Amino acid sequence: MDLKEILSSGTNVTLAISANDLREWHKEVIADTKRELEKAVIAEKAEHYIDAKQVTELLNIDLSTLWRWEKRKYLIPVKVGGKRRYKMSEVKSLIEGGRK
Repeated sequence: MDLKEILSSGTNVTLAISANDLREWHKEVIADTKRELEKAVIAEKAEHYIDAKQVTELLNIDLSTLWRWEKRKYLIPVKVGGKRRYKMSEVKSLIEGGRK
C-alpha cells in the first residue's frame, strides 16, 4: 500500500516514512498540482465566443440594450463564421464590475 492509498482510505494510522519516500511523495504532489494549475490557466486563457442571446441572459439585459452598447462601442461583437459573437472575456469583465 502506498502513501496515496493510505491517505485516501481515511484511516487514522501512525506511519514511519523514510526521507526518500517522503521526498518522492512530495515530488508527486507538486507535479500533480502543477498539471492541474496548467490546465486551469490554459482553459482560462482560451477565448470563448457567445451569441447575443447568451449575453443578454448572462447580463440580464434586453437585446435593445446590447444593440445600444454596440453603437456606443461599449461591447462590440466580432464576426465568427459570418455570425456576430461576443468575447466571453469582455462579458466577464462587465459582470465583474464594468468595462475598464
